[in-house]
Amino acid sequence: MKYVIIGNSAAGIACVEGIRSVDADGEITIISDEPFAAYGRPLISYYLLGATDRHRMLYRPADFYEKNKVRALLGVRAEKIDAAAQKVVLRGGEEIPYDKLLVATGSRPFEPPMEGIGGVKNKFNFMTLQDALSLEKVLSKRKNVLIIGAGLIGLKCLEGILERVKSVSVVDMAGRILPSILDDAGAAVVRRELEGKGAKFYLSDSVAKFEGNTAHLKSGKEIPFDILVVAVGVRPNTELVKDAGGEVSRGIVTDEKQQTSLQNVYAAGDCAESFDITSGVRKVLALLPNAYRQGYTAGVNMAGGEAAFANAMPLNAIGFFGSHVLTAGTYEGESFVQAEGNVYRKFFCKDGVLKGFILVNSPERAGIYTSLVRNKTPLSEVDFKSLEGAPNLAAFPQAARERMLAREV
Repeated sequence: MKYVIIGNSAAGIACVEGIRSVDADGEITIISDEPFAAYGRPLISYYLLGATDRHRMLYRPADFYEKNKVRALLGVRAEKIDAAAQKVVLRGGEEIPYDKLLVATGSRPFEPPMEGIGGVKNKFNFMTLQDALSLEKVLSKRKNVLIIGAGLIGLKCLEGILERVKSVSVVDMAGRILPSILDDAGAAVVRRELEGKGAKFYLSDSVAKFEGNTAHLKSGKEIPFDILVVAVGVRPNTELVKDAGGEVSRGIVTDEKQQTSLQNVYAAGDCAESFDITSGVRKVLALLPNAYRQGYTAGVNMAGGEAAFANAMPLNAIGFFGSHVLTAGTYEGESFVQAEGNVYRKFFCKDGVLKGFILVNSPERAGIYTSLVRNKTPLSEVDFKSLEGAPNLAAFPQAARERMLAREV
């Protein structure tokens, strides 16, 4: 059996492990346009912060490829999938045949059109290790940095570089930071903490044009800078499957086995859609745990086993300088808020179940809440008032505890 995997991040590595759980001997080839062994992408900010190093960033031990009998083609780009002939065409023309193929091509930065941006010399993205290494070369205590985007990527970049430069300013069209995962009140808590570290925010604003190293905002404000980081958002890399005739919506469309509409072609990770059980909508859930579970599921099925991934949901865990943000599920239904100082907790309940939550600086036993959301546990079965204050399994009746523990196993 010839297995080919395009992509070398969480989904691709998980696919290898899924395949090897069923097939110990099939040929596995990984193709990646990045020249590095698999690393933890969320760690690139901690690398710049000095909290980790290149070795500790490895997603798996250095001998992972050898132990799993994987041929790793790193720094090599896949240009085309020939689904009829079952082969992948590489840049340069080399063809790699496959019996089963996984597309785990991730996503790429989105750069909106901004007048004059082509004239900015030190311009970077912040998605890959190479981005971090390139950015690191120009950092110094004399430099002013402008980040476009106050979402997850932009603020992790802020954390990584804030103490290594003179100043960091962040511009975003949204009226709050982390607009995709926080409400106004929760975002205000995190913003205050980041401003206390020296960050400057220009929200409900955007760049009208760049003139050299000056950003002219639509509000009329001007921001001089030495380094520009564009972290506005990402776009799934779906083109290989789309060009091969596969079904693509916002991401690559798959079934619960991660099979695409193309025969013997699977997809996983940030390029593929998931069915969000909390909203009932298919969407791209660009989350590392989601990518891993999709990749492993694909690998098992590619090798002839049986696996399904049918309980995907939004789930974010992120921190900045010691603060913690945990969110999950969908923000719909009746909400309950607890706020005191820099601690903020908000729960969303609908149809008798917990649909989602926001926790800022309150990470204790968040897994209990996540389990309630994922398993759609009726709140009538739990002492939710107790859970709001100090989440503990003791708040569940015996029957509910047994079901939850059985699911975890």
